[in-house]
Amino acid sequence: MLPSLQPMPSQTAPPAVHAELPRVLEASHATALVIGIIIGSGIFLVPSEMMQAVGSSAMVYAVWIVGGILSLFGAMTYAEISATRPRYGGEYAYLREAYGDVTGFLFMWTQVTIAKPSSIASIASGVVRVLENFAVFHIFTQPAFPHVVWGQLAAIAFTWLITGLNILGTRKAGNTQRLLLIMKVFLVFGVVGICIFGGHGSVANFHTTFSGARGGFSGFMVALIAALWAYDGWSDVTHTAGEIKNPSRSLPIALIAGVAVVGVLYMLTNAAIQFVLPATAIAHADRPAVAAMLTSAPPIAATIFSAVLAIGYGSTFIGSSLTGARIPFAAARDGLFFRWLAWVHPRFKTPAAALILQATLCSLFLLLIDTFQGLFSLAIFSEWLFYAAVTASVFVFRRRDPDAPRPYSVTGYPVVPAIFVLCAIVLLVFSIVDQPRNSGIGAMIIACGIPLYFLLKRWGVLRPSPTAPASEAS
Repeated sequence: MLPSLQPMPSQTAPPAVHAELPRVLEASHATALVIGIIIGSGIFLVPSEMMQAVGSSAMVYAVWIVGGILSLFGAMTYAEISATRPRYGGEYAYLREAYGDVTGFLFMWTQVTIAKPSSIASIASGVVRVLENFAVFHIFTQPAFPHVVWGQLAAIAFTWLITGLNILGTRKAGNTQRLLLIMKVFLVFGVVGICIFGGHGSVANFHTTFSGARGGFSGFMVALIAALWAYDGWSDVTHTAGEIKNPSRSLPIALIAGVAVVGVLYMLTNAAIQFVLPATAIAHADRPAVAAMLTSAPPIAATIFSAVLAIGYGSTFIGSSLTGARIPFAAARDGLFFRWLAWVHPRFKTPAAALILQATLCSLFLLLIDTFQGLFSLAIFSEWLFYAAVTASVFVFRRRDPDAPRPYSVTGYPVVPAIFVLCAIVLLVFSIVDQPRNSGIGAMIIACGIPLYFLLKRWGVLRPSPTAPASEAS
């Protein structure tokens, strides 16, 4: 478990920053954030990786089901924690309250420096790569300056465009997110419809196998990691808990319903791809969904797919940018990061300083395009480490406050959160064994936050304020 070093209350701690973010997000916005952030390009790409790992349709479905159930168990546990403690910063606030300031700082440090910037940079890069399929955007592959292509500059421009939208208003961003989500859902149903009714599919494809699969437990785990990457992002909505109306009701609905809807859409998409392509074709396809559509419809269908996919990326882009900035904002507000990051724009009532910092770091990652994807792979280790820690905090809160009101209680407690934590530990151990270099570097990045915390505190940069009671943010 992460360090549980709780500092003594400081007599010199400054009063809490009185900058507040208004509650402007409805349950529909929160649900759109969950679904919109989760459904990126993963479902259209990972079927190939999963088939290479397990080798059969039945095993691919088993992995999707296990990944979906595991994500649902995590979402159910997060729903209890967030409904009881609808705080700014979500996971950061839960970790800080459960385990102390150091753990909260480590989460914030990892998210701000590596996880969020690299994740958002990968989304921006994904938009550019989709647009490169169109002749008019072939210039993106051409050099603009030494060691910099126009595509990198375009991705940076997209990053600042989305950041500007999120600065102009949280509700405006939420409304845009809902609109783009509708388009994204139509995209998924369009892929399913074209593949199933295109006249080129066969039920026999569900019984085919790929002989070159990795197989065994390691193959299953590799496929599961790919599936969980496709499901990833459901926890991000908790970072906006302080801006959601009636969070005790809205957050459980968003988390549980959002993950359930995504699971259904993923299973439908996987079925459509497998209906058209045999296992070997899926394993060898760079983009299985596009390959299935090209088999089922004229080439124009793939062009339309690419256009709508670029739009769909925007939904993930907005949600990831919006939620990511709330982590440094919350930490700064608590005195656990630079105080200027708690600044709220006086007109738009958004954490503008935190959003600008995030966009700046994303831009730096995009200028280092050859290396940022490697850094993103390092962040996977930290994500599941903190997933386990946050989920385990439900035991801490239940033991610490056994009689506290709980608007939502996780069904199947304590079995459901325990299963999630144990599976997360298995994934972490497998990652260490299978990818020791990346996992080791990821652990070192997190560990660097420990001496940094004490140095910043010694220099007076960090002046932690007491953890707010749950009712204060309700």
